[in-house]
Amino acid sequence: MKDKIEQIRQVHARFIHAVVRAVRQPGDRAELDQTLAAAEANGWTDVVKSVRLILNGRRGTSILAGLDDEDRAIISGVLEGLQNPATLPNIDAQPDASFAAPGLAGFIAMAGRGNVEALRTLADIGEQMTAVGGEMAQISGRFRQLTQGERNAERLTEGMTARSRSLMLSILDELAKLDAH
Repeated sequence: MKDKIEQIRQVHARFIHAVVRAVRQPGDRAELDQTLAAAEANGWTDVVKSVRLILNGRRGTSILAGLDDEDRAIISGVLEGLQNPATLPNIDAQPDASFAAPGLAGFIAMAGRGNVEALRTLADIGEQMTAVGGEMAQISGRFRQLTQGERNAERLTEGMTARSRSLMLSILDELAKLDAH
């Protein structure tokens, strides 16, 4: 479980750092406010609510009540980072794609079989990844092809960076396992 929490924090390292920076240097808050508005528009209402509580001075663990595992990992990362900056995730490290691939493949497979809830979830994930931009946007841009059954690695990885390609190949490996069952 600790590895999963660390991976979640690594994926959201820039966001966690931005919140901590905005608390310590209120002059940096304008950029964070834009990020929070975008996050809220993409359905991250619980995280945004918790961050706003932190920005308004709350630091207790009661902020974590009612949050799902991912949101709890992010917010606890902020709280810990405020207490001890040495606990902040490395902003330059890359998350391990092996943690993301199985979950994404599961949603892709279910959405491809017509599961409406999985399709909605995948769409939400895709929006969040697109908002992050760069490599994440490259991956999310292939979700539709994947849900429609495309499995050709050459086509799906065309124009991708090495890290994007690695994640896509991991997703394809996980889909192959799911398709075999």
